[in-house]
Amino acid sequence: MDINFDLDESGDRVGRRVVPVVAQSPDNSALVGDRVRLERLSVEHSPDLWEAFSATDSTTLWTYMPHGPFDNESAQRDWIRGVADSPDPLFYAIVDSATNRATGIASYLRIDPANGVIEVGWLSFSGALSRTPAATEAMYLMAKNAFDLGFRRYEWKCNVLNGPSIAAAERLGFSFEGVFRNAVIVKGRNRDTAWFAFTAEDWNSGIRAAHETWLDASNFTPTGEQVARLADLTDPLRHSTFPTVTVTFRDATDA
Repeated sequence: MDINFDLDESGDRVGRRVVPVVAQSPDNSALVGDRVRLERLSVEHSPDLWEAFSATDSTTLWTYMPHGPFDNESAQRDWIRGVADSPDPLFYAIVDSATNRATGIASYLRIDPANGVIEVGWLSFSGALSRTPAATEAMYLMAKNAFDLGFRRYEWKCNVLNGPSIAAAERLGFSFEGVFRNAVIVKGRNRDTAWFAFTAEDWNSGIRAAHETWLDASNFTPTGEQVARLADLTDPLRHSTFPTVTVTFRDATDA
């Protein structure tokens, strides 16, 4: 990745000067796409989510999450009730447009309008949502909304042992930025956290177009098979790939 800098009066390297950030925190508005809509999570979504999660054949659905699995729908409902009004993390239910049923959960977190930084996380995708165009569209809608609100950095973090999450981040175009060792304790176990991000410049210079190209109906055959892979579209746009970070310093005189 490129680290851009200027030289101050003493000849020391300093960050490029930036205009004041004018980012707005996400509100209660729904994010609507062709395949899904994201709406504020509420207890009304619990029955759909319980059914969707219960039908999911996955050994890792809850492995890396700080919550779950739940013993019953009532316990899940209590958890949802406890987080539904949280402004940060701000939770969404991912609702399938065709069935009008919730199939997953996502959130914004570490929302920092002053610095223009926001993270996507708390992702819980049922089997009905995982690895589908609807899941990709949900991630596209959240990223697009963040940058439309004026944020300049969009983060993804996960347990460094969570291979599926790392693969998902890189498929979406996130660049690997390093590992924070002993970052947190989750369910009594240490978590070393892998950091990924893309910036507004990354988004506007190719990642957004890659998502929109992949999501377009023309990218799918009549039987629903993808023509181009999103990972192939975003691969040349990523600055670093797990597990290696490459850093290049560029001053104002570099082309």
